Amino acid sequence: MRTVLLATTNAGKRAEFERLLPPDVHVRTLRDLDFVLPPEDGTTFAETAEAKACFAAGRSGMLSIADDSGLEVDALDGEPGLRSARYAGDEATDVANREKLLTAMREVPDPDRTARFRCAVAIADVSGLVALAEGSCEGVIAAAEAGEYGFGYDPIFRLPSGRTMAELLPEEKNQISHRAMAYQAVLPVLLSLLGPIGEPRRGEAQ
Repeated sequence: MRTVLLATTNAGKRAEFERLLPPDVHVRTLRDLDFVLPPEDGTTFAETAEAKACFAAGRSGMLSIADDSGLEVDALDGEPGLRSARYAGDEATDVANREKLLTAMREVPDPDRTARFRCAVAIADVSGLVALAEGSCEGVIAAAEAGEYGFGYDPIFRLPSGRTMAELLPEEKNQISHRAMAYQAVLPVLLSLLGPIGEPRRGEAQ
């Protein structure tokens, strides 16, 4: 079985990533290993994704893939942006982040609630960066949560269809989400690096 390291501890990201892959590709995450990523200090999503992928590959000796993503709200001058996962504090939960954002947007009229999800995905082996791609998804910030799927800001991100990201079935989300767009863009590169079943992979420690 071919194996790739997804440099995250987020179970939701792992589930979304696995749905994009052939069944013979085994996904490991940082939950399976004994190291953590260093603090994020990139100035863009792409910089952070590259740093995470390269660090994970260097430490594990495995072909690694990482993403950095966030929500940009126009009425808040692009916040929470790079701090989307830590918007309500370094140890914030998804619920706390959503509550803070809804509070900040309470007086913002509907026409001004435009926002977008952005994602950058990087692939690295032990020699460094191999591939990088980005994706985005436009929408608005809803006035209240809706939906039972997804994670993060999905329940308050309303798409042009009128549904929130959390109201989409997983297979629907994987057709239009910012993360799906970025991952699908690098997927051919990833699969070519993994090689056919049983063949050694580029960048794997022997």
